Amino acid sequence: MSEVDQTIARAQGTLDRMRERSGERAHRSRKRRQQQIGKRIVRIAIADTAIIVAAIVIGWIVPLGMFGALAVMAALIAATLFFAIFPVEAEVQPEKFHETPLKALPRQTESWLERQRPALPAPAANLIDSIGVRLDTLGLQIANLDEREPAAAEIRKLVGEELPELINGYKRVPEPLRRVDRHGVTPDAQLVQGLKLIEEEIGQMTAQLAQGDLDLLATRGRYLQIRYRGDDEIGGPA
Repeated sequence: MSEVDQTIARAQGTLDRMRERSGERAHRSRKRRQQQIGKRIVRIAIADTAIIVAAIVIGWIVPLGMFGALAVMAALIAATLFFAIFPVEAEVQPEKFHETPLKALPRQTESWLERQRPALPAPAANLIDSIGVRLDTLGLQIANLDEREPAAAEIRKLVGEELPELINGYKRVPEPLRRVDRHGVTPDAQLVQGLKLIEEEIGQMTAQLAQGDLDLLATRGRYLQIRYRGDDEIGGPA
């Protein structure tokens, strides 16, 4: 393969990775939008139902009349607009992550990371996509993890403390100094290195939790075989 072909292949590989990351980011954004729309619709339905029920009850006691009907319509419109515009979830800052339930921490951290993207250099912004994918998977793994488990404390420390502090520490560096070499490395490079390490660590934590689930499943399967088939049948003929 000629040098030109190698250059073209490397460029094509880079484009493919960029498309993959863009697709993942678009998928997660679309998923979040769908979840938010669903929550808004539910809130609007609950509020409008409550208003209508209240109007019916009041109408049994006191006739509403034209002005009452107009007031009910105005209340329905106001409630619909309020819940359509009002944020579905409050934006939690890292200082409050310690109050967030563990199972909600990956989602809250990912949401916070997305808001930090404009302040980060391009290589770090690309890593935010990879970390977001890791956090999605981690969120599924810790859904039933006991907060008192040592693993829960490690996850909370990495995701809720060390990751935000890395980014906030970078943002505290004046913008003109972020690309200045200091002791052989720039703040931009330090940020990228730190994010890579955190991404790898989240992946390892997820793998360890998954391995625990697989071991538990295998143990459970062995128990069921012993209970309902017997050791002789499992072990086979002597």
